[in-house]
Amino acid sequence: MGQFTYKEAGVDIHEAAALVGDIGELRQRTEGKRRLMQSFGLFAATYDLSGYKEPVIVTGCDGVGTKLELLLEHDLLEIAGKDLVAMNVNDVLTTGADPLMFLDYVGIGHIDKTQIKRLIAGMAEYLESCDCILAGGETAEMPGIVPEGVIELSGFCVGAAEKKSLIDPSRVAPGDVLVGYASDGFHANGWSLVRKILKAYPDDVTREEMAEMLAPTRLYHDVVWALRDRGVDVKAMAHITGGGLPENLERLLGENGADLTVPRWTKGAIQKILRHVEDAEAANTFNLGIGWVAIVAPEEVPEALASGPGALALGTVTDRQGVRVAIS
Repeated sequence: MGQFTYKEAGVDIHEAAALVGDIGELRQRTEGKRRLMQSFGLFAATYDLSGYKEPVIVTGCDGVGTKLELLLEHDLLEIAGKDLVAMNVNDVLTTGADPLMFLDYVGIGHIDKTQIKRLIAGMAEYLESCDCILAGGETAEMPGIVPEGVIELSGFCVGAAEKKSLIDPSRVAPGDVLVGYASDGFHANGWSLVRKILKAYPDDVTREEMAEMLAPTRLYHDVVWALRDRGVDVKAMAHITGGGLPENLERLLGENGADLTVPRWTKGAIQKILRHVEDAEAANTFNLGIGWVAIVAPEEVPEALASGPGALALGTVTDRQGVRVAIS
């Protein structure tokens, strides 16, 4: 009877083990301001929370969505890594928490060390910028399950905040102002619709314009830190992802609503996509050029506007349910 090996079945565990060493230098870049409590590479990562008096753990999990198909097609793996980090870290930041640790999951048919190192390089660059540690993850080699040319990608972020510092959206009241901060593009949402439009109108967007549209999701740690440093009393924050401004803001408003006016989004080739979408559909699908929203009392607006580039007052909280978006 013949004998079989795991490598013959399509899984090279030695190649996977070598990859961990190859990405070590990239990962170490993320341990600057913060460090793991124990060494990297154990079965689970540890972080010392004794610097907090009343720590509350905050977690988030997300992926890159169908944008990943275009990033692979255009060989923009570093952007995929950045998208993965931003989609998770931004969600944690909405609570007022500090992003502490990030873990990634990469599923691939056969390990390609160059590809995976490029993904990790993008992750490391973004994580280093927001003082979040790449604490570990999983690279799963799955021949026959993950097709050739496809990568499965998901991420997980762990953060912490002082209990008294957690942002409490229940404080939002009619008359409060919604301050929006500019996005860098579609980010990582709405790409199923974008892909459908590109398939129907393949000559609308050049390859150079496509690369511009695929810009990574913006990290909003700088806005959050600026709001904190300026002492702005933020009642709620939203990361504008799938569902656009209406769905993401309605999570925070409870029995209230909001009336918003958003400038028409004319950035680069984005307008070539949006001309095929009615305004109401665009508002419920894309971020409309606003990737982050902070809700503050009227007297806090000047400091909030000074806390990030491209900031503008979008409108006010009302006592009527539902978010109404006018595109001007």
